[in-house]
Amino acid sequence: MLSAESAAVVRATLPAVAGALDEITTRFYGAMFRDRPELLDGMFNRGNQASGAQRRALAGSIAGFATALLDQPDVRPDALLSRIAHKHVAVGVTEDQYTIVHKYLFGAIAEVLGDAITPEVAAAWDEVYWLMAGALIAQEARLYQDAGLQPGRIWRQWTVVERRAETPDVVSFLLRPADGEAAPRAQAGQYVSVRLRMPDGVHQLRQYSLSSDPGGDLRRITVKRVAGTDGAPDGEVSDLLHHHVREGDGLTLSAPFGDVVLDDPADATTPVVLVSAGIGCTPMTGMLAHLATLASARPVLVLHADRSPADHALRTETRRLVEQLPQARAVFWYERPDQEEPDARAGLMNLDGVELPGDATVFLCGPLPFMRDVRAQLLRAGIPARRIRYEIFGPDLWLPEPTA
Repeated sequence: MLSAESAAVVRATLPAVAGALDEITTRFYGAMFRDRPELLDGMFNRGNQASGAQRRALAGSIAGFATALLDQPDVRPDALLSRIAHKHVAVGVTEDQYTIVHKYLFGAIAEVLGDAITPEVAAAWDEVYWLMAGALIAQEARLYQDAGLQPGRIWRQWTVVERRAETPDVVSFLLRPADGEAAPRAQAGQYVSVRLRMPDGVHQLRQYSLSSDPGGDLRRITVKRVAGTDGAPDGEVSDLLHHHVREGDGLTLSAPFGDVVLDDPADATTPVVLVSAGIGCTPMTGMLAHLATLASARPVLVLHADRSPADHALRTETRRLVEQLPQARAVFWYERPDQEEPDARAGLMNLDGVELPGDATVFLCGPLPFMRDVRAQLLRAGIPARRIRYEIFGPDLWLPEPTA
């Protein structure tokens, strides 16, 4: 899809551009938010901006897309962009915003690389950008259409009908549409954005997985309060939800999105392995609940790691759902085990001795170091990479996806 002339230029300049992407994206966001501060009000996550996570994710996506174009010049890497497209529609990105991003991104590239950006180099990377933008715009248009939504108009009011403490730092909110209309269609494994006004008047968005069966007119999200470490502040959205949102309150939610979903046919027979750590259990619990609703006979293996049974959110519910499924079993690991789970294994997740069905579809969610470690264990155990699907809370930092 990339012209031969541009491909040669991009190949020659990719090391220099990739090496400067951190500085480029830093300047890009700084200039864009200076001139367009409204984008921080209900669009961009300022926590990810402060930590640098969004900047690193953007850099990784540009470098990854350009590399894919060079490695497979006749294939537009749409699959690589699917996760970004879902994240974009979950915050209401619209086509016109790609022109804004282009202006400030290429301004930053010119500032950082200076005379190295000849007209030929600028034209080649411009082609890369619009190929990437065009692919995303097309995917996002389809997602909006499939959801029956106008681009950017994703928000709806919901009412909290139940608040339940799961652990000292995890709370579940059961929600019903405030307008009395049917809930939008959702798939097990998807997430919604929650839009809240902060004390300073700025709206912030965060994505939370649907942690219950997505059928019917009720939805549940399960929120871990993010405690700041190493001088970083507490998570402002999770903190507000924990301390101020009660039964009867309203919340603004997006339609559900996300591409890491359980295949839905009731007669599906492929084994499923649900692997998680910490609050990564939430999409897995939603998938497990959906399988239980279907009375599925699929083989299901639930693998979860946590600090202790007391820290394991939705633990009792997970056990109950596993018991409802005729071919399901669960294995838990705890760094601090106790008698609440006498059969649990001690320490970090270690798959040695765990029988893994080779033809299973594996779903993986948790902290990034955990996912990288466990994914490597799964590959060594003979699970093909194409059968391992993962979800990252926050910007996707491009976990490697070899095809072996």
